[in-house]
Amino acid sequence: MPDVNHSPLLSVEDLKTYLFLRRGVVKAVDGVSFQLREKETIGIVGESGSGKSMTCLSILRLIPAPAGRIVAGRILLDGVDVLGLDEKKMSAEYRGRRISMISQDPLTSLNPVFSIGDQVGGPFRYHGLKKGRKGIREAVVDVLGRVKIPSPAQRLKAYPHQFSGGMRQRVVAAMAIACGPRLLIADEPTSALDVTIQIQMLQLLEDIQRETRVGLILITHDLGVAAYICQRIAVMYAGRIVEFADVRTIYKRPSHPYTQALLNSVPRLGEKKKRLFSIEGQPPDLLTPPTGCAFWPRCERKLEICRREYPPQTPIDGEGYVSCWLYK
Repeated sequence: MPDVNHSPLLSVEDLKTYLFLRRGVVKAVDGVSFQLREKETIGIVGESGSGKSMTCLSILRLIPAPAGRIVAGRILLDGVDVLGLDEKKMSAEYRGRRISMISQDPLTSLNPVFSIGDQVGGPFRYHGLKKGRKGIREAVVDVLGRVKIPSPAQRLKAYPHQFSGGMRQRVVAAMAIACGPRLLIADEPTSALDVTIQIQMLQLLEDIQRETRVGLILITHDLGVAAYICQRIAVMYAGRIVEFADVRTIYKRPSHPYTQALLNSVPRLGEKKKRLFSIEGQPPDLLTPPTGCAFWPRCERKLEICRREYPPQTPIDGEGYVSCWLYK
């Protein structure tokens, strides 16, 4: 585990992000709270629609408008509530500079008609960190070298289609770290890559973190990826964190039935089974969510109270907690 200090770099407090649709209100993020320290990696895992990406888009204040609104909560970065900033200040000083994001698919993240040099140089030009063509070119070559693009000076005039998937993802990472952010969000950064390139990408993220002390939030469906790089993990379901603990506790002693089910769904080498485990049912429709705990219709250990009331947070090992009536 890396050496991290105890003061939080990022503090998310009771964040609520709703989507106001014609058919009703979707509580995409419903009371999420966590802290991230400098040089620490937190993984956010869960099924599609659980609120992982919407939580991080809320931190960047990039939720879809006009339907999406942050209706409650605070997001403190180095003690400053980014929700209280006007859009001009957020765009000029925070988004892309202090908070950056590596998106899921590098092929759609990069513009096919602009060269790599132009696109990586964009953050330097927008935030005014480098002046003149020569200064921007030197900065681009430097940041491409930091993400281990071979012969970066010779690749500036290349286009995205001339790069492999792994190299495109490195270019996206270069754009994300160009301005020296304090917080880096990686949204499924390995999902479009093959297994061998996935390891290289994770090692690159570790190298970036070691050099810059950036705090990292990793959104992933892959529990193996989360175990490899994260120190703490938040398990989300239906817009809420149902379990939050250090990685060893999550994988060795999972508390919430949903966390246990996710881990049981992962195939294990050397084990022969006629049929892989799967979680029965589907994630809830957030327009008409179930009462009480949202997981009870799929839970094999549900109690009568689970149908009526949402469980409070119960402390588990260390700084972790679980929201489940089995432990209250």
